[in-house]
Amino acid sequence: MKLVRRDFLYLSGIAAAIPALSRIVLAQAPQAGPKLTQVLRTDLEGQGQTVQETVVSLVEFGPGSAAPWHLHPGAQELLYVIDGNVTIEVEGRGTTVIKTGEIGTIPAEFVHLARNESASASAKALVVHSRSAKDKPLVTVVKK
Repeated sequence: MKLVRRDFLYLSGIAAAIPALSRIVLAQAPQAGPKLTQVLRTDLEGQGQTVQETVVSLVEFGPGSAAPWHLHPGAQELLYVIDGNVTIEVEGRGTTVIKTGEIGTIPAEFVHLARNESASASAKALVVHSRSAKDKPLVTVVKK
């Protein structure tokens, strides 16, 4: 049954993002860091409070841009690449390139970063955070 819930959350996130995607215009100049647009933030019901909240965001990486090293206290991250390639580096687990149409999972509490290694093309990804504790910050930047 858990797989069905995850599939539902995944498809709900994509369905919620589609109208927003049609209105997005890429910036002409490269950005210093990725642009994050929150698409959905809602409490979950009927989950026994295992997952309290789901946050769905669209992240846009300009050429060569990167998110800083960070972690998500009490929140698993799913990253679905819509356009381009996004490189995910998870401390202690190595580096993975996620291509258009692919998805990556980052467990809660793992220090990681995401970057666009292309010098000329932008990248976009839909990011879903499933949070077990709403009282903790969604993102904590880690100095390395």
